[in-house]
Amino acid sequence: MSSDPVAGATAASIELTGVARVDRRTKDLAKRIKPGEIAVIDHRDLDTVATESLIEAGTAAVINADASISGRYPNVGPLLLPAAGVPMIDQVGSDVMDVIEDGATITIRGNQVFTADTLVATGTIQNMDTMTEVLERSRESMGDELERFAANTLEYLRREGHLLVDNPDIPDIPVDFRGRQVLVVVRGVDYKKDLELLERSGYLREQQPLLVGVDGGADALLSLGKVPDVIIGDMDSVSEKALRCGASIVVHGYADGRAPGAERLVEMGVDHVIFNSTGTSEDIAMLIAFERGAELIVAVGTHNSMVDFLDKGRAGMASTFLVRMKVGPILVDAKGVNRLYDSRVRKRDLVLLVASAMVAMIVITLMSDPLRLILRGLTLSFR
Repeated sequence: MSSDPVAGATAASIELTGVARVDRRTKDLAKRIKPGEIAVIDHRDLDTVATESLIEAGTAAVINADASISGRYPNVGPLLLPAAGVPMIDQVGSDVMDVIEDGATITIRGNQVFTADTLVATGTIQNMDTMTEVLERSRESMGDELERFAANTLEYLRREGHLLVDNPDIPDIPVDFRGRQVLVVVRGVDYKKDLELLERSGYLREQQPLLVGVDGGADALLSLGKVPDVIIGDMDSVSEKALRCGASIVVHGYADGRAPGAERLVEMGVDHVIFNSTGTSEDIAMLIAFERGAELIVAVGTHNSMVDFLDKGRAGMASTFLVRMKVGPILVDAKGVNRLYDSRVRKRDLVLLVASAMVAMIVITLMSDPLRLILRGLTLSFR
């Protein structure tokens, strides 16, 4: 067992009291939970982005009505909680979402949850060891899940694939994409690190790309001090600050014409257009850039693997497959670039740089007559 008190937590090792924040939508909960509060969620196979959001918010503990890692596929997101020292109680049952009121004070003792002195839920304590065991089993059954995923993808391609690539009806957007590089930011795994690396590398300053935020990606740009030119998505995870930043807004609607995200913008009085498509919001962001004549599309945080899509609750990835086939010639996927490139300056390199500069100065001094005269004069003055 791990020596870390949370990473290897047992039923007897956890006891804490705090305010409960209850929400069936984890990403909504992460926006309003405060440091030290306890998250009460109903999220099967907790994804990496949602987990990171809870940790960044300062969540003291997580109580999940469902299984955070079911074993259906290898989702590593939940392992971030014990690694960050956040206790987790799993599979306490869906009743907990109604029994515990939002804002109520609750106490966790081992694998039990109390309001006052009343026991309201009992679950399974998850630690690094228990979740790693489930993760290993899920990898063994990966073949079956991959087969189902591929079958769903092919069925969608057969039935509706043409809807994504046959002359899509792109709405009018008052932004000129022609001949420009376009940075598409999606709220995916490592999106913040990749975006920060593009900033540090000088890419944003030198190329001045058009900035497209897909849902929460718009807020990621704002947090970096960059104002998005276009915001695309269903608008359920975009802050009001982002929606009022002056960007052109494209609401992702369903193929049947419904666009629930537009209702929020109408209430706010924010101008917008609607793009009805069967694909994902990041798919239509790339389609818009491609169809409007972008020179290059640089994508950050996008979803492009089976695990990524299962994390999002999708059974296939036909739309992304088709769109990437279409825009491929001008697409650069920067997802995970922070793991490829390390911009830190090593001490050894810094010492060598300083030494090289000193050697260069000495050589210049020795070869320069005026400098030799000055040094000679200084030497005589000290005698």
